Amino acid sequence: MRLLRTGLRWDTAVGVLLVAVFVTGLGTTDGFASRDNLAFAFNDIAEVALMALPMTLLVVAGQVDLSVASMLGLSSALTGQLWDSGWAFETIVPVVLLVGVAGGLLNGWLVTKVGLPSLAVTIGTLALYRGLASVVLGSNAITDFPETYAKWAVDTTTVPGTFITYPVALFIVLAVVAAVVLHATGLGRSLFAIGAQEDAAYYAGIRVGRIKLALFVVTGLVSAFAGVVFTLRYGSARADNGQGFEMLVIASVLLGGIDFDGGKGTLFGAVAGVLLIGVLKNLLTLNDVANEVQVIVTGLLLVASVLTPRLISTVSERRHRRAAATSPN
Repeated sequence: MRLLRTGLRWDTAVGVLLVAVFVTGLGTTDGFASRDNLAFAFNDIAEVALMALPMTLLVVAGQVDLSVASMLGLSSALTGQLWDSGWAFETIVPVVLLVGVAGGLLNGWLVTKVGLPSLAVTIGTLALYRGLASVVLGSNAITDFPETYAKWAVDTTTVPGTFITYPVALFIVLAVVAAVVLHATGLGRSLFAIGAQEDAAYYAGIRVGRIKLALFVVTGLVSAFAGVVFTLRYGSARADNGQGFEMLVIASVLLGGIDFDGGKGTLFGAVAGVLLIGVLKNLLTLNDVANEVQVIVTGLLLVASVLTPRLISTVSERRHRRAAATSPN
């Protein structure tokens, strides 16, 4: 019975769906399984995957950051402007990462110290950071970044003997770290406790404010780094880079079974959600499906990821109530 319940878990179902989509691609689409295509498919979602890791921890703790894609755009714009101004790339990266930390601190301070809801705060900073990106770079595009660094971000450079690119390899390492933190440490248990019942977690001695602030800082840092990776991968810094990525990040996390109310979910589910969106996007592209249709599919997945678990939970609760009502005293 326990095995049956495990098999019916939402994150497990997403993993099964990922395998099904992958097998479908193998059987129906020429070139899907080629080394070059797989390298491109997974590298194409590298930045989304990176940002989904801290977002998973945030949502488990009952918070959300909708400004991640705007921070990516600000990071990209700042990278381009500093490079165009003659800065060494080795100096640019730490500065850009510090900007990401500052953005995360602002989000975290407004949530933990001012007491504003994270959804409202990060909708505001979504516009703020994107506006700052436009101020920094305007409508310009900066190109010709150093090949020494750019080659590590593109899908033609892979870990020897594999189709795994270096951004994806970094994601794998960080995913393992995030999984250990979330599922095998006291901090991870604290995140679940905060998401399930913040007041109870506070009175149990958990430093709720500090933990939430740290989560926002890490999210800002990773988003800024994703902006650097995105800029190098495309070889172009623009203020509108990554526009709309916040929907993909949220869709990946929720699709993986992370409860938007907090307190539930697994890192495996979030990773499966990211990979499912990436593989499905690649499969649709190979079959000449228009980008507008791909956006619709992503939106439908997002709705399904929120609606389906709640419907299952409602049906399950009704069955338990009926069983309790009909059972003899």
